[in-house]
Amino acid sequence: MNLRTLQPGEDLDQAARLFDAYRQFYGQPSDLTAVRTWLNMRLAAGQSVVMLAEEAGRAVGFMQLYPTFCSVALAPIWVLYDLYVAPEARGLGVADALLQAAARHGREHGAAYLQLSTAHDNAVAQAVYRRNGWQHDEVFRTYTLAL
Repeated sequence: MNLRTLQPGEDLDQAARLFDAYRQFYGQPSDLTAVRTWLNMRLAAGQSVVMLAEEAGRAVGFMQLYPTFCSVALAPIWVLYDLYVAPEARGLGVADALLQAAARHGREHGAAYLQLSTAHDNAVAQAVYRRNGWQHDEVFRTYTLAL
């Protein structure tokens, strides 16, 4: 398996395919044009890091990290917002490899920690996160305000 970080201006077809499938998993309609545009804009502006896991030249895993800050720790942090493994590649260690790459990226960029959230009923993903050392936050409760 090969992991690589996408660069601005490169072909986004494989990343868009996986990102689109990820969004569909969360109930969004398929829109390859919109996801390709989103990825292109984030990469061009330096607003995200996108990594692909490839097997035999085909992308089988996708991850997107966003930089932000923790004012309590007075340090940068990274939010692992998107992680998706193609169904045919599940159980092969793709998610583990991407999570380990995210941790390396955070360390290399001086992050205090990485953060993610997942659906309460996504037990499979939760098991993968725990297996890779992620801990459920028992201190803070997350709220959102729909606008």
